[in-house]
Amino acid sequence: MTSTQSLVITLPTELAEMVRAKVASGEYASESDVIQAALLKLFFPDDTEVDPDDLEIEKWLREQVAPTFDEMQAHPERGLTLDQINARLDERIDMLMEEEKSGKAVRQ
Repeated sequence: MTSTQSLVITLPTELAEMVRAKVASGEYASESDVIQAALLKLFFPDDTEVDPDDLEIEKWLREQVAPTFDEMQAHPERGLTLDQINARLDERIDMLMEEEKSGKAVRQ
């Protein structure tokens, strides 16, 4: 790829941590390199050598992330704001804490 273009992306915390871990391990020089490798595997699965350790991630990207992204692009009104997500998480935490206080089994 001869030219580059800067993009701003937002990732779930878990994915962002996975990207940083790849860089920290020395496997990739930068976060951009990790994203570029993942996108190349997504768009050109037959043209790139796939590390067996990454097959599960590649499958997840293809089967869950890409369709979800396409769905959100088509229907952005179905998405949740950060405030809505935080409110739902707070409600869930409160419920689990109440269950624990009352002696009910906490579901995982």
